[in-house]
Amino acid sequence: MYTFGRPPQGRRQFLTKAAWIGVWLVFLSAPVRDLAEGRHTPLATVLGSLGLALFVACYLTLVFRYTTKILQWRAVITSFAVLVALAVLLAFSFGDNWLGLFVYVSVSAGAVLPVRYALGVIPAVTLLMIVVGLRDDGLGDLITNLGVITLLVGFAMSGVRELIRTTVQLRQARATVAQLAANEERLRLARDLHDLLGHSLSLITLKSELAGRMLPTDPDKAAQQVADIEQVSRQALVDVREAVSGYRRRTLAGELAGARTALTAAGVDPVVPLEPPAELPGEEAEAALAWALREAVTNVVRHSGAGRCTVAFTARQTLDGRLLELSVEDDGVGGSGATAGNGLTGLTERVAAVGGVLETGPAERRGFRLAVRVPLAKAAVGSPS
Repeated sequence: MYTFGRPPQGRRQFLTKAAWIGVWLVFLSAPVRDLAEGRHTPLATVLGSLGLALFVACYLTLVFRYTTKILQWRAVITSFAVLVALAVLLAFSFGDNWLGLFVYVSVSAGAVLPVRYALGVIPAVTLLMIVVGLRDDGLGDLITNLGVITLLVGFAMSGVRELIRTTVQLRQARATVAQLAANEERLRLARDLHDLLGHSLSLITLKSELAGRMLPTDPDKAAQQVADIEQVSRQALVDVREAVSGYRRRTLAGELAGARTALTAAGVDPVVPLEPPAELPGEEAEAALAWALREAVTNVVRHSGAGRCTVAFTARQTLDGRLLELSVEDDGVGGSGATAGNGLTGLTERVAAVGGVLETGPAERRGFRLAVRVPLAKAAVGSPS
C-alpha cells in the first residue's frame, strides 16, 4: 500500500503511485488519436510523437521526483520551461486537439511550485492556453471548458502538494517527539537510579571502610557494620526492583499511541481514541488492558490483512459491578490471532489474574474481534463525585 506523502518504497508502491499518476494521462487521448488518424505528413507524425514523448517524460519527472521535496531547483525550472515550450509548440503546430497539454503544465506548476508562485503561474498558463487556442475560430466553448479545467486542476494540485508537505512535516514531528520522549525517559531513568543508589552505595562504601578498620581491634563492631551493609544493600535491591517494575508497567495512554503508529505504518486505517477513558481501573487491571491492546494490534498487523482497525472503550454496569470493556475489531480475513502460540493463552491468564474476562471471535460483519472486560476500581467512601 502506498503511504501518502512518502516516497515509494519498493516495486509495489512505485506501481501504485504510477497508476495514480497515470490516470491523469487521459487528456493525452486527443493528441494520440490525432497522430493515429494520419492527418499529418509522416515527418510531422514522427516529430509530433517525439515531442509528445518528451513532454510526457518531463511531466512524469516533475510529478514523480519533486512533488514532496525539491533539492534541484535548476532541474525543476528547466523541466518546467521545456514543458511549457513543448505545449505551446505542439498545440500551435498540430491544432486544438493538443490544447489539453496545458492541463499537464498547470498540474506540474501546482505539484512542484510553492503556493506563492503557483498562484501566479497557473493563471498565466491558462491565459497562454487561451491565446494559443484563439488562433482557430469556432473554439470558444472548447477554450472556455479547457480554461476552467486548467485553472481548477492546477489549484487543486497545489492544495494536494501542500497537504503532502504537511503530512511529511507531521511524520517528521512525530518522529522527533518520539526521540525526545525516549531521551527524556533515559534521563529520568538515570536520575532515578542516581537517587535510588547514590545514597545507598555511598553508605555501603563508608561502612565497608569502617568495618575494615575495626576488624583487627573490634571484631564485634565490625560485624555490626557488615550487618548494616547487608541491610542497606537489601533495601537498595528492593528499591531497584520497584523502580524497574514501574518502568515496565504498560499504560493505556502509551499503548494507544503505539497502536496508532503501528497500524499506520502497516497501512491499516486506525480508528483509535486519542486518550484512554476518563475512568480507569487499578494499575494491574490497566496494565492487563494495555497488554491486551498491544497483543491485539500486533495480531492485526501481522496476520489479519485488514484495511481498518477500530479500538473502543465502553463502561458497563453489571450485577457484579462496573466493568470497563476494551474491544479491538478489524475487517481482515478473520481469525487473526486465534491460533495457538500467538500469546492469547498468556494474555487470558494475565486478564484472569485481575478478575477480568477475555473473549475472541469473528466480528459482527467481517474480520476478527477481541474484547477484554476488567472490573473498575470502586470509588473510595466519601470521595467526591
